[in-house]
Amino acid sequence: MIARLEGTLVRDGDQVIVDCNGVGYEVTCSQYTLGSLPAHGDRVVLRVFTQVRETEIALFGFIDPQERGLFDLLITVKNVGPSTAITMLSGSTPRDIAALIAREDVAGLTRIKGIGKKTAELLVVELREKCELLVLSWTADGGIRTVASSAGAVRSSKSARHPMLGEVMSALVGMGWRPIEAEAAVGELAVDDGASIETLLRQALRSMPR
Repeated sequence: MIARLEGTLVRDGDQVIVDCNGVGYEVTCSQYTLGSLPAHGDRVVLRVFTQVRETEIALFGFIDPQERGLFDLLITVKNVGPSTAITMLSGSTPRDIAALIAREDVAGLTRIKGIGKKTAELLVVELREKCELLVLSWTADGGIRTVASSAGAVRSSKSARHPMLGEVMSALVGMGWRPIEAEAAVGELAVDDGASIETLLRQALRSMPR
């Protein structure tokens, strides 16, 4: 199973081939990844999902772990295969798509090419909580961070804010809410023994304006 390709980028329009020591691998990529690729002839590293069928082996490439992580979630949903997931990922950024799912924004999802109303509803039902965690784990530079899970009791305040509340506020802003709205929601949260970022985010989401 091919999970990663590193080599010379050979590109002709939307066709992507990674030349690895003289062997060329054709890779299907979303418009998001295509827009982030280096120039033709440069070195490229792609994370790869391999689909094996009776008549072919298809490779799907991703420029960063955030897109690959969301892709892995999308293909767990009924009737969403790798090609459909790539079409969805071509319609917006991974962060925006994950935020729409986490916010249960069915109308926003249906504005993305490849996502009809029934599929949007399925995405929300099956992936909402997972996308909440996904957004929390993403860094601004396209990476993945470890999310803290618990801490001692601290009450939210601007002067002495628990680190987890800062994570929750960043996640809310990343999902599309204004900082002032995120600040108000976080200000109502209490971090007690055994609290986690996941539970705090869910509490905050319940109070956010739709």
